[in-house]
Amino acid sequence: MTIQDYATYIAGLPRVLAGAAALFRDAEGRVLLVEPNYREGWALPGGTVESDQGETPRQGARRETVEEIGLDVELGALLAVDWVPGPGRPPLVAYVYDGGVLGEEQLKSIRLQEEELLSWRLVAREDIPEHLPNALGRRVLAALDVLAAGTGTVELEDGRRVGRAG
Repeated sequence: MTIQDYATYIAGLPRVLAGAAALFRDAEGRVLLVEPNYREGWALPGGTVESDQGETPRQGARRETVEEIGLDVELGALLAVDWVPGPGRPPLVAYVYDGGVLGEEQLKSIRLQEEELLSWRLVAREDIPEHLPNALGRRVLAALDVLAAGTGTVELEDGRRVGRAG
């Protein structure tokens, strides 16, 4: 196969988007959410993985966390991987990493990226579906379940657990 044939082959392969986020909690177990200014609703700190520049999902989640809320935290375990189909776009593979429990000083030091974010808040588990509807809310709840149970990474499709029951 020539270099040109290989380039043509690669160009014809299916595309997938990759996003990565960090799940931060406070001492009470509330989840840190951010409010983007470019769409309705709330999200975890995170964003698109810059894979064309060689960035990995873990690196992307950390970079986005620094950019969005000004915290440079080494991320813990991969909690969830979610395959999210979408109309009008390629599927998204969303990675959620454990950001850990933030202390009072870290919470006070949060500085929002004003170009993209309006605000942040801490949300109790029972209020997650109200702030994060659909796949994102299910993904965050599944990640919280992994933390509570001390189990490994959960595989999701559109925010719903797949594979073995549990």
